Amino acid sequence: MSAEVYRDAARFERERRSVLVSHWLLAGRVEQVPGVGDWITYEGHGESVVITRQPDESLAAFHNVCAHRGPAIVGELSGCGARRFTCPYHGWVYDTTGRLVGVPEREDFDPAHLDTRAPSVAVDVWGGWIWINMLGPEKAPPLSSSIGSEILADLGAFRMEDMVLHEVLEFDVPVNYKAIVDGFNEIYHVTELHHVPPEFTKSAREATFHIVGDNYMCFVPKPEHVAELASPDYDHHRYAICHYLVFPNTVFNCNPEHIQVFQPVPIDVDRTRFLCWEIVYRGDHDDPEYARYFRRTMAHWEGLKHVVGEDISIYAQMARTKRSSAFTTQVLSSRECKIAHYHEQMDRKSRV
Repeated sequence: MSAEVYRDAARFERERRSVLVSHWLLAGRVEQVPGVGDWITYEGHGESVVITRQPDESLAAFHNVCAHRGPAIVGELSGCGARRFTCPYHGWVYDTTGRLVGVPEREDFDPAHLDTRAPSVAVDVWGGWIWINMLGPEKAPPLSSSIGSEILADLGAFRMEDMVLHEVLEFDVPVNYKAIVDGFNEIYHVTELHHVPPEFTKSAREATFHIVGDNYMCFVPKPEHVAELASPDYDHHRYAICHYLVFPNTVFNCNPEHIQVFQPVPIDVDRTRFLCWEIVYRGDHDDPEYARYFRRTMAHWEGLKHVVGEDISIYAQMARTKRSSAFTTQVLSSRECKIAHYHEQMDRKSRV
């Protein structure tokens, strides 16, 4: 596979215009906008989108671009209780759905130009996550069909809507976003990079890979439960680490008791904002059973943060060689099949 998939600026622009603006992207958690007028913003691949909670408890999303001269209407990345948003340049005022409702010195403008709004962005909720699609409410395909019935059922079994955000880690990484996606599309690296014991390396060879429409599922048996693989009642939700990739860039890493979401947000051809979300089940911390669950989960999360740090370290090594004249092609094994399929799919979709 050509190394140009990571460093060709023209290719990135095609992906930005054809793929990233037409697929559903993760924007946040519902608990980040609990009250009327609360908002968060999504910033990535040249787009800025505001998502706001409406009086009827629905969500609205719109491009954070003033129709007058183009600056961002909303400067903050999040906030509470907004009734309106005012552009800081000339004071144009928008309601929380993006409709233009106030213009200073309105009489100086052609009225036809003022019956407008910041373009709407499609927004939906699944699994307690907020998703957006730049195509807008009229053109975006249904979120459920984009995720697909297989992942809706299998990932849905973890009941992420019953979970709550615990922490978000954020890294500014000087590599292409697809290089990060690739790391979650294979298990080959865990022995050397993450220093897993031989038992894990052996059990990982029993992993199963599933291509489901645009997306992927991968189940990695835990070493202590390899014997259960032969059972007709084998439950991968209990006995495996379950990975799900929702194209183009959202990865769910599911342990039985808590979940990480790895989200490489493209900024430019060789720059990515990498978000790592940790969500846990809700509960009463005064309940001894829940307190034990929380301590156990947090201990595991601390270990996983170390693993994420190891991933970041390899991206630094990739950054050193991303323009090297010696890096022209890559060699993939048969167990790295998801990487090959992902790039074939990205190439096909970006040429539409």
